[in-house]
Amino acid sequence: MLHLQSWKDMERCVEVNPTFGNQINITYDGLLSKSGADRVFIHCGYGDPQNWRDVTTIGMDRTTRGWEKAVPMKNHTITFCFKDSANNWDNNSGSNWIAQA
Repeated sequence: MLHLQSWKDMERCVEVNPTFGNQINITYDGLLSKSGADRVFIHCGYGDPQNWRDVTTIGMDRTTRGWEKAVPMKNHTITFCFKDSANNWDNNSGSNWIAQA
């Protein structure tokens, strides 16, 4: 079981909540969403936040709260950012987001 505290980046509209096992739920209602993106993807990787491994891009689900997706953590960490179907990115001004348990 993860010992991850829920957190929210109010300014950039990103929320992270533990779900079950090694999964976390990420909610995004930031810049891309507010700019009318028809699809939003979470782009994530594992390990050193400066040198991502096992990088993947996963489509998120549109909800009343924005875009959401449950994703696994590996070794209690995940680094992530977002992109839309037009290849516009929201990477937290180059800092990305990091969830650690």
